[in-house]
Amino acid sequence: MIKNLSHTTIYVLDQAKALDFYTNKLGLEIRTDMPMGDDNRWLTVGPRDQPELEVVLYKLQPGGMLDEAAVGHLRALLEQGVMGVGVWETDDCRAAYEELTAKGVEFISPPQEQFYGIEAIVKDGCGNWFSLTQHTSPAA
Repeated sequence: MIKNLSHTTIYVLDQAKALDFYTNKLGLEIRTDMPMGDDNRWLTVGPRDQPELEVVLYKLQPGGMLDEAAVGHLRALLEQGVMGVGVWETDDCRAAYEELTAKGVEFISPPQEQFYGIEAIVKDGCGNWFSLTQHTSPAA
């Protein structure tokens, strides 16, 4: 039935700042940037090597399925830094950590050994966090 995931959404407080972070700091490419009403746009980014995936940088504001109360709750969660948004994979987590730290990217935790590989936790400028993971082969 389900073939693949084509789009996923990250709530952001400021689309321009989010776009800068995800493209200029993380190196994702812009897929779509179209005006969508007053002070909003359909803005998607994605990894260069994964053209079938688009990440929507969705400005957190009332409309569609979000009323004022929902926006308030989501904003509070973003500001508390508890909105995890997924896992980005890398071939070398420690090198990526060094490169991104030099660019001013905030990490909640540096690279650490986990049972599935090496993981660092990154925080974007809106309060979202995600794992940056390098998968390693299990020890024999």
